[in-house]
Amino acid sequence: MGLDLSTLRTLISRYCAGEENWVDSRTIYIGHKEPPPGTEAFIQQRFPDNRIVSSKYTFWNFIPKNMFEQFRRVANFYFLIIFLVQLIIDTPTSPVTSGLPLFFVITVTAIKQGYEDWLRHKADNAVNQCPVHVLQHGKVICKQSRKLRVGDIVFVKEDESFPCDLILLSSSRDDGTCHVTTASLDGESSHKTYYAVQDTKAYNAETEVDSIHATIECEQPQPDLYKFVGRINIYMNNEPVARPLGSENLLLRGATLKNTEYIYAVAIYTGMETKMALNYQSKSQKRSAVEKSMNAYLVVYLCILISKAFVNTVLKYAWQADPIRDEPWYDQRTEAARQRNIVIRAFTDFLAFMVLFNYIIPVSMYVTVEMQKFLGSYFMMWDDEMFDQELGERAVVNTSDLNEELGQVEYVFTDKTGTLTENNMEFIECCVDGHVYVAQAICNGQVLPGADSMDMIDTSPGPEARQREELFFRALCLCHTVQVKEEETVDGIKQGIHRGKSTSFYISSSPDEVALVEGMKRLGFTYLRLKDSHMEILNREEEIERFELLEVLTFDSVRRRMSVIVRASTGELYLFCKGADSSIFPRVISGKVDQVRARVEHNAVEGLRTLCVAYRPLSPAQYQEVCLLLSRAKLALQDRDKRLAEAYDIIEKDLILLGATAVEDRLQEKAADTIESLHKAGMKVWVLTGDKMETAAATCYASKLFHRNTQILELTTKRTEEQSLHDVLFDLSRTVLRQHGGMSRDVSGLSGDYMDYGLIIDGATLSTVMKPGQEDSNSGNYKEIFLEICRNCSAVLCCRMAPLQKAQIVKLIKTSKEHPITLAIGDGANDVSMILEAHVGIGIMGKEGRQAVRNSDYAIPKFKHLKKILLVHGHYYYIRISELVQYFFYKNVCFIFPQFLYQFFCGFSQQPLYDTAYLTLYNISFTSLPILVYSLIEQHINMDILKKDPSLYRDIAKNSLLRWPIFIYWTLLGVYDAIVMFFGAYFLFDNTTFTSNGQMFGNWTFGTLVFTALVFIVTFKLALDTHYWTWINHFVIWGSLIFFVVFSLLWGGIIWPFLNYQRMYYVFMQMLSSGPAWLSIVLLIIASLLPDVLKKVIWRSLWPTTTERIQMKRRCLASQPSTIFMLSQTSSRISF
Repeated sequence: MGLDLSTLRTLISRYCAGEENWVDSRTIYIGHKEPPPGTEAFIQQRFPDNRIVSSKYTFWNFIPKNMFEQFRRVANFYFLIIFLVQLIIDTPTSPVTSGLPLFFVITVTAIKQGYEDWLRHKADNAVNQCPVHVLQHGKVICKQSRKLRVGDIVFVKEDESFPCDLILLSSSRDDGTCHVTTASLDGESSHKTYYAVQDTKAYNAETEVDSIHATIECEQPQPDLYKFVGRINIYMNNEPVARPLGSENLLLRGATLKNTEYIYAVAIYTGMETKMALNYQSKSQKRSAVEKSMNAYLVVYLCILISKAFVNTVLKYAWQADPIRDEPWYDQRTEAARQRNIVIRAFTDFLAFMVLFNYIIPVSMYVTVEMQKFLGSYFMMWDDEMFDQELGERAVVNTSDLNEELGQVEYVFTDKTGTLTENNMEFIECCVDGHVYVAQAICNGQVLPGADSMDMIDTSPGPEARQREELFFRALCLCHTVQVKEEETVDGIKQGIHRGKSTSFYISSSPDEVALVEGMKRLGFTYLRLKDSHMEILNREEEIERFELLEVLTFDSVRRRMSVIVRASTGELYLFCKGADSSIFPRVISGKVDQVRARVEHNAVEGLRTLCVAYRPLSPAQYQEVCLLLSRAKLALQDRDKRLAEAYDIIEKDLILLGATAVEDRLQEKAADTIESLHKAGMKVWVLTGDKMETAAATCYASKLFHRNTQILELTTKRTEEQSLHDVLFDLSRTVLRQHGGMSRDVSGLSGDYMDYGLIIDGATLSTVMKPGQEDSNSGNYKEIFLEICRNCSAVLCCRMAPLQKAQIVKLIKTSKEHPITLAIGDGANDVSMILEAHVGIGIMGKEGRQAVRNSDYAIPKFKHLKKILLVHGHYYYIRISELVQYFFYKNVCFIFPQFLYQFFCGFSQQPLYDTAYLTLYNISFTSLPILVYSLIEQHINMDILKKDPSLYRDIAKNSLLRWPIFIYWTLLGVYDAIVMFFGAYFLFDNTTFTSNGQMFGNWTFGTLVFTALVFIVTFKLALDTHYWTWINHFVIWGSLIFFVVFSLLWGGIIWPFLNYQRMYYVFMQMLSSGPAWLSIVLLIIASLLPDVLKKVIWRSLWPTTTERIQMKRRCLASQPSTIFMLSQTSSRISF
């Protein structure tokens, strides 16, 4: 038999016994070597090659795929249907009138997307064809990256990037480690240490590595950069030895090898299965409130279009019911048409009217909006005031689709650490059994000027206390993941910390750890290095102590603590643990808990970040038990994280409390001013943090989120232990509603100097509020009561929050009945979930990596820049795009309504009022550029005033400029202008001769006159709405009018050979040669624009908005000579 029993058993357990867990794993054969006979079946799986594909299209599928994507848009699909109708049936206008604008829009979009995809193809080819060194048959050969396969052993040199996801087998370093930077993945520039497999780290020669006989079992590809679960089976004498593999062994594609001469590693994920590729998949699409309003308006105009077509169809047949008014005898198609079924005739006529009036739907509006958003986003990126000198970074726009949403924010959800604060830790003090030690002014490894002496309070403890003090200092020198980087001296000899002056510095992914280790250095205990699994520290007596590092129980946000197990040179075993007070105190069985707790609470109230330190001596038997627990958990392929958490929970118990530390995270520059401005602008600011309540509350007071006269309401675990959650919620609800009463109609409109309530809630209580209760009668409406309390509080602090809870809070507010616009801002990976959940997500370029920046819609260097991005850029973007949308619908109503009226005077014959060229170019050429330029550079108020007076933001809140009353006003204004143009021209020319020879105007001259008045009226309307004039505005507004006149002269002044009709020949010149035509155009423009001007004057006089008051005040100031120069300086430039 080909299969022995063990092989058969393996196959059955994997594929027949229903062990679904195996589906989620893969087996990789290192070097493509078969496992020894009798160990396991050799089943070569198929994996993708290492080709990266970021492009969307190929040469063959570009046209069909791009067309499909573009015609999924309702407006494009609608115009395609209209175009096809014009081709199929006899319609009053040429198919060119719909086809050309549609072709223009589709072509421009296709060229843009095709060019972007061509750039992606170029980038892909450059990556896929780069050389990679692979070990084959004991020799290193070179091949293209795209030909790399899973199982290949890859040789990587220093400063080279990893071509795929690799498991480290060995390195040039004796301890089997290598240093890596992952800046291209998560923005973290610090060097991270990765570890080779223990059993293979000694293999450095090509032949030795090639002799490795092993298989790797690991999870299937998933996008989490920081999670990996696997195990390696190394065959020694045909017996497999299993070793766990975790994220510390995994080298990710895109990372770069540093400070290591070379490594050997095996490929486990290639091509589009690498974590980098999986992370590049697009996020869910966010849509702005303006886009939703646009779609609603389109539906309304579509209904108007259908109504017009239906009314005209009915009236046509009512008109033709009288035989006298039937179609004329010279129409040769009349007899044939009469013989057709009346339903078919009516339907055909209905479609013809739809085609005639279809220009009321503005297809070019979508292109203009896209261009406005794309080009407008550059103003934000070019803004010098949002450039940070320290970081050398500017604002980044990842999603220009949401520019106007920045002007509609009602709720701001912000992280605390690194967002409101600098994430620049300064060691303040430590407390050991009630003795307080203050090492002055140490900040991220830098001893600040004037900090030469060490201030120690209670510096004379007894011998026993001194022993515990030194144990505390040793614990902090050992319980961390800090790396030591040594700078070389001139002669090339590395100088350690213990040799004279320090030339080393500490680096870590956590600024807290660096501050603590530097603090210990100031207090006499210096961490030197980690070498050969031994940690070296220099004590007060200048003696080097060595501790063997046995295990590291890594920090995670759920446990909120980390531990190390070390063996001292004397053979004693210790577990040192540090973490948040809430995670340490419950696990402590002895120590001066009360004194330490009192100091922790005191420091928390002062706004300091506190950590508690504890230890546990281990016997050899206990250590063996710990090793067994950890080994089982680490070797598990499924639920490894859960099993490790359970193991950590068992190990980290029965602790002896040593003391606590206090580190200060200073507030960012102008953070308090920014929050105060957001409050004045009517926004609610919520702080969502994982910190303890006292620390977070102190930060909130410092940042002016809470004022001293703010009454704090607590919804915390401490209070719910004393009262039931039900009672606490109803008490708080009664308190806030009694105070507000009549103010509840607009809680966001509270004046800046009046603050009502501030709410503090913790994560545990929030979970209870959010959890669907078992007793629906009571707990079903907890969410609503909680929301009602929050609505009546000016600020909310949520502390002890898990990352997922941050997203839940944002979603709770976002989906409440008012549907407010939410913004989330943060700087770390734990903020990504709420950034993705909010309507607008903003990442801060902080010190916790770039995950937040990569997942955000916008990224800014510092929290203070939020003020300008919302109050200035957001305000401008919203004003501009709301005018753009309303203006587009207005000018199309002005354009098409005369066509509707004209049908009453031509027997509903579907005769067009305008020439084909005018129908085609009205939206593309004659009226498109002025509104685009307006929507890019309009500044109705100077930006300095917007920053100084945040209350102006309230004038545009809740989508106020795109509400239905304003939309109806613009539509009625368009209808009024259309009536004035049509009937003004009609009655002025009734029974009148115009030319010097007595010749009367025909229908094309009448239509041209109406169209000329139309172009001038809609352009002048935009000019009247413009507050900020530059040479660009003048050029496009007056240039568009000149272009129209020049085009009309050329179009009607030349007999064009490609036209099968010459109906416009000399029409425009004939109209301009008539004095009454000039007079009528002037009168029509005045009559059309006068009511809108009068309405604005009356409204501004009687009911001015805050914005209009400031505009009038500026005009008054500008009229005074002393202020003219100052105003001209601030308003005569585009200062983005």
